[in-house]
Amino acid sequence: MAKPPKRPRDVTGGAVFDMMRLTGEIEEEAPVESDKDPAAVAMGRKGGKARASKLSGEKRSEIARKAAKKRWMKTNKS
Repeated sequence: MAKPPKRPRDVTGGAVFDMMRLTGEIEEEAPVESDKDPAAVAMGRKGGKARASKLSGEKRSEIARKAAKKRWMKTNKS
C-alpha cells in the first residue's frame, strides 16, 4: 500500500493539497490505531503519581524546593 503524501508546510501548498484532497485527486488515509500495548500505556499514565507515592514526604519536599529555586533563578535573570 502506498503512503499518502505528506501535508505541505506552507500556506499555498496546503491550499493546493486540500483542493486535491477534496476533488478526489489524492486520498488521505484515516489514522491507524496505536500499536502500543494497552498495559504499557496504562502504566505510563501513572508516572509522577506513582513516583510521588514511593517517595517520603521529606524527599518530595526537597525535590519541590529545588524545583522552586530553579524557577525563581530563571525569573531573576531577565
